[in-house]
Amino acid sequence: MVEFDSKDFMSDFQALIECESFSQDPDSLARSARLVSRIGTGLLGAAPHIIEIDSHPHVLWRFGTGPRKVVLIGHHDTVWPTGTLADFPYSVVDGVVRGPGADDMKGGLLIALYAMARLREERGNLDGVSILMTGDEELGSPGSRQIIEDEARGAKASLVFESGAPDGSVKIARKGVAIYSLEITGLAAHAGVEPEKGINATIEVANQVVRIAALHDPSVGTSVVPTVMHSGSTTNTVPARAVVGVDSRAASVAEQERIDAILSSLSPTVAGAKVDVRGGINRAPLEEKMAIGLYARAQRLSAHLGHPPLRSVAVGGGSDGNFTAGVGTPTIDGLGTVGGGSHARTEHALQVWIPRRVELTTALVGELLAED
Repeated sequence: MVEFDSKDFMSDFQALIECESFSQDPDSLARSARLVSRIGTGLLGAAPHIIEIDSHPHVLWRFGTGPRKVVLIGHHDTVWPTGTLADFPYSVVDGVVRGPGADDMKGGLLIALYAMARLREERGNLDGVSILMTGDEELGSPGSRQIIEDEARGAKASLVFESGAPDGSVKIARKGVAIYSLEITGLAAHAGVEPEKGINATIEVANQVVRIAALHDPSVGTSVVPTVMHSGSTTNTVPARAVVGVDSRAASVAEQERIDAILSSLSPTVAGAKVDVRGGINRAPLEEKMAIGLYARAQRLSAHLGHPPLRSVAVGGGSDGNFTAGVGTPTIDGLGTVGGGSHARTEHALQVWIPRRVELTTALVGELLAED
């Protein structure tokens, strides 16, 4: 088996963290895509395609011309505004790697690249493998979703390199995400002189918020949360318009569709008011049944490699793994770095887990490719 080169990995890790890649900064994303391409080309012996959609570059390697067998998914954009490095620099102290994107997910994308470089040396080729590193995941993957789904559809497996849980657990379930905006139309009138001539959008939106909040049911893994709300214009005017955002998450497709049907059919409670529901399901759930087979493989291979026992976890947040599972592809997530603090100044990755993840990914993809 080809040895893991920790020195080279850490050098590339530092370069990626120090190449800032804020999701809303096209120039930084372009620099990051070029760096990912350069590192990957050196490791894999092939240059990727860079697909730019709405100023967000997505880096794609496709090996072989036949159907996709295994798709590796990651992203190179981060939530950190350009300039964050000035007071949150790259550092490694006592095996803890810190810096913007250390855990979410510049280390994860490197794990995928290094593992496939290792597998290529062992097998001689990577035919049937796709590696996709997107540039808009932190925005909800609006431009890359179609690419993700197209690459994953019909594949034997999708491996996602978001960070693992702090104890090294991989992620075998993620809630589906749905985002809505309820827009209420009323009628303005003078609040002091003739309020009866108005249609009060604030009262309507308040009634709707109570209805929406009642759908929240943690016992079945469903959250329905009214969030940002705006209503009215001045204190002496009956409000003619109100808007409330809703974040909904569900553990199963059936539950997600049930909530979607209810929210989409909300009717007004105030005479004359109009309720317009916009938005809908953004990501289907990654249900455990879509991951359990890959998880069993990963557990077995991890034990064979002498790693600590591999555990699993279900989480509420979505990832691009929701998309791959949504098109029917078996999917396992959380194969990236092990650490914590994503999106916070405590973001970090534990160096000791990096070679384990590279070894596990190499073995998992190798076994999948070996099967017809």
